This record gives sequence, structure tokens and C-alpha cells, in this order.
Amino acid sequence: MNFKKFGMSALAIALLAGCSSSAPASEEKDDKHIEDLKIEFVPSKDADVILTGVAGLDQMIIDSMATRGYTIDKVDITVGTNYDATGEALAAGSIDLGWLPGGTYALFSDDVDVILTATRNGLSNDSTNPQDWNGEANKTLKNGPQVTFYRSLIYATPSEYGKKLAEKVNNGEALTWEDLDGANWGVMKETSSAGYIYPTMWLMENYDGKKISDLSHAQIIESGYGTAFAQAAAESLDVIVCYADGRNDYEAAWTLPVDQQDETGKQGMGREVSIWDELNVIGVTEGIYNDTVAITKAVPEVYNDEFIAAMQDSLIEIIETEEGHKIFDVYSHTGYAKATDSDYDGARKALEAVK
Repeated sequence: MNFKKFGMSALAIALLAGCSSSAPASEEKDDKHIEDLKIEFVPSKDADVILTGVAGLDQMIIDSMATRGYTIDKVDITVGTNYDATGEALAAGSIDLGWLPGGTYALFSDDVDVILTATRNGLSNDSTNPQDWNGEANKTLKNGPQVTFYRSLIYATPSEYGKKLAEKVNNGEALTWEDLDGANWGVMKETSSAGYIYPTMWLMENYDGKKISDLSHAQIIESGYGTAFAQAAAESLDVIVCYADGRNDYEAAWTLPVDQQDETGKQGMGREVSIWDELNVIGVTEGIYNDTVAITKAVPEVYNDEFIAAMQDSLIEIIETEEGHKIFDVYSHTGYAKATDSDYDGARKALEAVK
């Protein structure tokens, strides 16, 4: 054996071991430096409306995380092409944080973890009777107490067939499966809580287990609720589904000329009569647990207890400011509460039922 060589090797190992004793401090510092934090929103509204609404959020996150010891050079904010696309990107680690509906989160929760649940102002109306939602006199206001749930509504459009459905409901008559099956439906992707899962459960409960997939004329609208409302206004659909305060969000655009935009950037839809009179509710779903802020499990620099705690506190702090409140109003979020995966067991059961 070459003892000289062995001795030198042992010395080198000892020196390296000695150097490593000071490594954790520098490594800890590096762990708190993130060059590019990628966050994404699902397209529950038009992408340009969301991006306009959340302008300034990037710097707010950078500043708030800095007070918690994190240096973030850049925050990239995008809007997914559809709900599944955001879930898939989050699961793959190509984005770090995503704003996901409960149903989408449930689908991807093997690879994604929830960190926050949104709270929102409840509506002035929470009736399960569709007649109670219709007409200008029953216009819903966002002035209810803070809640952690919302409902989805099934709307009849002002098309000729849609009006027939609305007339039956407003006269207190029950709709038959044949009535609904004869309509042209516009729905969201299968993982959308308000746009697919809970409307499916409403059908199952009221029509002997029938689902959206059993309808003769149902089309999936990949591009979000804005397209659904535009098609409703154009009378190319007879029924659409959306979260309960959807008419609030599109009220101004509904009666604007098509060459104009409302103050949030939504394109005018050219109707002449109030959305509350023309877009009638014909079905009300059960309550849906609120949207999530979810984090990828695929990126160790963000999927750790310290980063998660810092981001939870930062987003709760941001939404409580005047500027942050305006930013998250694009999703009707008025607060955030820390969440755990088990909060969405109900969403998983609903997703399974729909499958």
C-alpha cells in the first residue's frame, strides 16, 4: 500500500470535512434566492382581463417575501390555456404556484399540494330555488358574509329554446330530462368545479344519475367563461354553466356595443336588455369549496416548509392591503386562509362521482 498516497487522501478528506462545517450558512442563503418564480392563473375569465387585474402582483410578492428573508429576482405571471393545462404544468414543475379550482386541485393532488383556500364575500342570495335568482329585482350583490364556498348555476340563455326553458322554471314547472337534452349546452373542462363537476352532480341528483356526458348537445369550451357568455349573448347556446356571481362579472359587458370594452377589458356583447332579465337560472348546485393556491411538489426550492410558510403569510398579507384586495378581486377572492389537503376530500369524492 502507498501510505504516502493514503495519507494525502485522508488529509484531503479531512480538509473537505472541515470546510463543510461552514457550508450550511451559505447553502441556506442560496436556498432563499430564487431567480424566477413562476405563477399561473386558470382562465376562469379572459386571459387579458386576468393579467390586467393582477398587474403589480409580481412586485408585491417580491417585496413581501423579502421581508421573510427570500430574494426573488423575477416573478413570471401567466394564464393557462385551460384548467388542466395549469394543473399539468404545476404537477410537472414548469410553474411553481397555481390558482386552481377545487376540482382541478383534486385531480392533480398527487403531484401538487394546497397551501391556501380563498375566502370571498357571500352573495345576497343563496337560495336553492332557481326562480329566486331571476330578474332585475333579484340581482345578486356581493355583500354577504365571508364564506369558504360558492355555488354553480345552470343558466338558460336568451336563445329561442333557452327562453322556453326559463319560462317553464319561472312558472314553477319542473324541467324534464328531455327539455334539457334538447338544448345546446356550453360547459367547461371536466376538472372545472363550477363549469362541469357540480353541474354534473346536479344532473345526477335530479335526473336519475344522468350526467353532462349523457347530453346530446354539450360542447366543452376550452377558452373559459368569457367565451361562454359571449356565445350566450349571440344565442348560439341555449344553456351555460358558471359560478353564481358570473352575471355580476359580465353585467356591464352584456349591454355594451360589441366594438367597446368595459372597464376591466371585457368585450361588449351587444345585448339591449339587462343580463339579470335575459340570462335566467334554471338550476342551482350544492356548495363548492373555494379555490386553492397550490404549489408544485416537483421543485425542492419551493416545496419545503419554510418557503410554504413564507408564501402563505405573504399572500395573506398582500390580499389584506388595498392594492392586493383590488388585484384578487379579479377572482372575487377577498381573503386567504391556510389550508390542508384533507380540506379537499369532498372535491375528490365529487370528481370520482363525475367519472
